[in-house]
Amino acid sequence: MKLRRLGAVALGCLFVSFAAPIAESDPSRSATMQFVLRQDASCVPKCRTVFVSATGMIRAETARDFEAFATRHNIRGATIVLNSEGGSVHGAIALGRAIRRLDMTTTVGRTVDVKGDARAANIVPQADCESMCAFVLLAGAKRVVPAQARVRVHQIWLGDRRDDAAAASYTAEDLVLVQRDIGKLAQYTIEMGGSVELLEVSLRIPPWEPMRSLTRDEMRRMNLDNSEATDARSTPPQSATGAPPSRLPVKRIAFSGTRERERGWTVAERAGVTTLTRRHPLTIEGEDLGTIDLAFACGAEAGEYLVLYTEKRRGRDAADVPPLKSVELRLANRTVPMTLGAAQAPGQHLSSASGVVTASMLHNFASSALRSIVIESASGNEDVAVIRVGNTGAAASLMQFLSACAQPVPTSAEHAGLRTAGGQ
Repeated sequence: MKLRRLGAVALGCLFVSFAAPIAESDPSRSATMQFVLRQDASCVPKCRTVFVSATGMIRAETARDFEAFATRHNIRGATIVLNSEGGSVHGAIALGRAIRRLDMTTTVGRTVDVKGDARAANIVPQADCESMCAFVLLAGAKRVVPAQARVRVHQIWLGDRRDDAAAASYTAEDLVLVQRDIGKLAQYTIEMGGSVELLEVSLRIPPWEPMRSLTRDEMRRMNLDNSEATDARSTPPQSATGAPPSRLPVKRIAFSGTRERERGWTVAERAGVTTLTRRHPLTIEGEDLGTIDLAFACGAEAGEYLVLYTEKRRGRDAADVPPLKSVELRLANRTVPMTLGAAQAPGQHLSSASGVVTASMLHNFASSALRSIVIESASGNEDVAVIRVGNTGAAASLMQFLSACAQPVPTSAEHAGLRTAGGQ
């Protein structure tokens, strides 16, 4: 599992959206969604089949833009090709209803221009329909997802607090807003003939985990792809909404430790050593498995710093939890080699790993609002947890930590103590 960095969406402070990643290679996917009428190049010159290319982020005004586009072009019953990172919940719901009113077919793909013909384009199936785009896909009277395309989902969250959701503050009004919009999205899903399973799976994935790619079977169960149905327009509602719920348990995600550590990076003493430290939930698809502690400590060489990872998985005894097989840590666009070490305590399973980072990597991490650390840990039962930890508080605490590192370097024995002390 690989994680793509979460990017910003131009939303109001309390505007709810699904978390969406920054496009890896196509800047148009991060821009406001554009609608273009194209002619299918594979059909020229034998026919004049047209389709609508829909590429970009879904904003609050996207449905209005689409309806204005529809008044200029006769697109009733046409195919709309989606290539989007998602975006606004309200905008996607409104766009989906507009698409359904026009009895359109929805699919996933990228449009590639044909040289020498301003209107003709090929549809390339290697494309992503992410986050709220999945719910727009659901709006088609017929829905087709090519085998090479990906539909990926993620949890609904407040747009201005998703970059480091675990360190943000929330009010009762925030919870009211989120729950209201979940209700609207549930109503829309049933209205479009979709399955509640789509909403359940989406809401299971917290903002610090990577998006969840839906399997072919899941897309058929969720009615996101009804291309194999005899009559897609007459699928009875009970067939669309009868999918069984996920078998994964949903557990409360809870922090332990002081409130300061919950809110982001702070300078703290661990085993008598000054560290820049942070605690974060350990989850797989929202299931609460325990906690992780990350800490930076002074290194043995000038300009070098230890990064210390401690993972505490819950269990009645250590034998209940498979051992950690590997830890991969990515910081400032670089993979940091990590060496495993382990320690156990009654009723817990503690695993640890350590590596070395540079001063420039630390400065880059702390200085940018979009910086994060990505940790991928694999256990003996092949469960892989991928967690994105933001940099809230890192900039404010970094100079204090660096100043402390001007003091004598701890011994390797003290470092060994650090590696086993994080969960205690």
